[in-house]
Amino acid sequence: MTSTATRRHARTPSHDADPDGIGYRPGPLGRLGLWVTHHRKATALVWLLLVIGLGAFAPKVEANLSGAGWQADGSESVAVRELATDSFGGNASSAIQVVVHSTDGPVTEGTGASVIDEVTTILDDEPRIADVIAPQPGATLSQDGETAVVLAGAGADPNEMVRVADDLKAELEALSGVGIEVNPTGASLLWSDFNEANLDAMLKSEMMSWPVTLAILVLAFGALVAAGLPLILTLAGLVASAGSLVLINELIPVSIWAMNFAMMFALALGIDYALFLVVRFRAARMGHHETPRQAIAETMDTAGKAVLLSGATVLVSLSAVMLVPSPAFRSMAGGIMLAVAFVLLATLTLLPLVLFKLDHKINKGALKWVHTGEHRSAKFAAWGERLWKRPIAFGLASLVVLLALAAPVLGLKTAMPSIQVLPDDASARVGYNQVKDAFGDGAPGTLQVITDAADAKATATVLAADPGIAGAMPAQPASDDAGADADLVLIQAVPTVDPSDPELADTVDRLRADLPDTALVGGAAVENLDLKTQLDDSTPLVIGVVLGLGFLLLLIALQAPLISLLGTLASLLSTAAAFGVARLVFQDGIGADLLGFESQGFLDAWAPVFFFAMIFAIAMDYTVFLLASAKEHYEKSGDPKEAMVGSLAHSGRVIFAAGAVMVAVFFTFALSGPLPPKEMGIVLGVAVLLDAFLVRLVLLPVMLRLTGRAAWWTPRWLTRVLPKITFSHG
Repeated sequence: MTSTATRRHARTPSHDADPDGIGYRPGPLGRLGLWVTHHRKATALVWLLLVIGLGAFAPKVEANLSGAGWQADGSESVAVRELATDSFGGNASSAIQVVVHSTDGPVTEGTGASVIDEVTTILDDEPRIADVIAPQPGATLSQDGETAVVLAGAGADPNEMVRVADDLKAELEALSGVGIEVNPTGASLLWSDFNEANLDAMLKSEMMSWPVTLAILVLAFGALVAAGLPLILTLAGLVASAGSLVLINELIPVSIWAMNFAMMFALALGIDYALFLVVRFRAARMGHHETPRQAIAETMDTAGKAVLLSGATVLVSLSAVMLVPSPAFRSMAGGIMLAVAFVLLATLTLLPLVLFKLDHKINKGALKWVHTGEHRSAKFAAWGERLWKRPIAFGLASLVVLLALAAPVLGLKTAMPSIQVLPDDASARVGYNQVKDAFGDGAPGTLQVITDAADAKATATVLAADPGIAGAMPAQPASDDAGADADLVLIQAVPTVDPSDPELADTVDRLRADLPDTALVGGAAVENLDLKTQLDDSTPLVIGVVLGLGFLLLLIALQAPLISLLGTLASLLSTAAAFGVARLVFQDGIGADLLGFESQGFLDAWAPVFFFAMIFAIAMDYTVFLLASAKEHYEKSGDPKEAMVGSLAHSGRVIFAAGAVMVAVFFTFALSGPLPPKEMGIVLGVAVLLDAFLVRLVLLPVMLRLTGRAAWWTPRWLTRVLPKITFSHG
């Protein structure tokens, strides 16, 4: 018979097999965590070089990234813009219109004439501007003679024309004086003014969100040092991603919105990930009294694995936005994915090193009532017990609330943003209104029709007969250096309605059906309509791909088809409810005065497809955290009750704190700035509020209770197909 000592020796790995004294063979992430602790200098040096090297480019991010790209690639309107730029002296949708308005007599006389000359000189001196066209009676000079428009043709691509607007608008506006107002406007100015207002709002929101976030983290962690870690790590990831976007922009134009969204999204997710790891490390180190390396291995094999799978789910969800063939959407999704990847990398490599080095110092500045080793929350365990006893009552209550909030989504209307997204005093908006007052409601949305010279007469006849067209200008032949396009003509037609009026879409559809086959219809307003059509067409595909890939990733992570399906479907509830609230706020205008915006009567058309991917990514983030913890408990106990109650006891507090941080971050972005960031903040904030507190802490645990062991059942054929992933350690 072998002795007890011999048996113990047989179970315990040798020092060579287990040099860190872990007591078991760690998984891949556990080994990564241990590797980092053994190569501290190398890891720190790599991150230092990464942050400093890429961070050197970060300050250029606002100046370098583009402001446009909101177009439907391959559409008729984009073809018109390109033809107008190449063959008609830059008289395209991206051209700059400088409105000179006199409040003291005819604008073409006296001081007004001098100002028009100065405007023309400034525009002529800018090499990125093509033909400069002086005000033309009957076309760009109003009948009362008080408003004139100097047209500056686009001599560069739309992104560069936004930069031209940035560079020239202050100098042009400075020409305003007594009795004379100068306001540059047009699509390029609209984006320039919007980006400026958006940047100011983002910076204000960042300034507001960081203190609030830190306060919530201090309450969640109970210690200043521990609370500061997520912010520092997230900042490192954001700096690296900002520098990367500047470099990528040298190869492919990147929308400035990519950085704006990335800042908000990565801040929220980075804090989530760090929160999950830090709580687990403190429990292992101070609660279970493991060695520092044991604590790192356990943390990475459990919480680290959940974070990796969560990050993969986020990246997969956002990658579906790439299916929308629009540069702005692809660069925004790419920018967020890049920021999330950097934050994820920092969480899985830099954070274990920092935790190992700080060790007990992580609790410096601890609050008196805090128990640093407390991983299992008695309050959330009690909540789990309550849900276990009365699942139907709590489940139905949360379901009723979610369905009631989701109901308004059935009447949701979408359209592309109107001029109302700009502040009242923005140059582009003032000029827009002056053009509208002087030349008619549809003048700011003038249509551009390019056709073969042979079809010019037939095209003009159709335009004259269409009830949606107020008037059309004479056909303009292509410039002498147009080459192969020399037989084309451009006809500009003024619609009867404002560019944001739904009737304009009917007019464009009718014209495209009635005009000669060679005719192409475009213009800034039509580009918006074509983009909306593209978004509407892409939305079902994006939603389907996001749902399919989300379910697949959950299935791989949990190895349990039923709960993976229920977790995916539950995410739809919070998403639908968030859009239901968005309809009430932004379409119906409930709370508009409180939030400081002017309702457009619709939700911006880009919101459903883009926000769906973002909301679903966040929802699956919490799903992975909760269900990974439940699976860990089920693997250890085989007891459905322990899986449900234990998951709430161990991850409920983290989900609650992470949800509070996300809600704070998103809602601060909703309090300032133009309308689109408000939409983003409200929709994402409401989604997180509902998802974290109703779906993940009530509805999903109830589903675990009602499905019991079936939640974790896997058919044998599926276990042979799926890679083996476990969340228990040791």
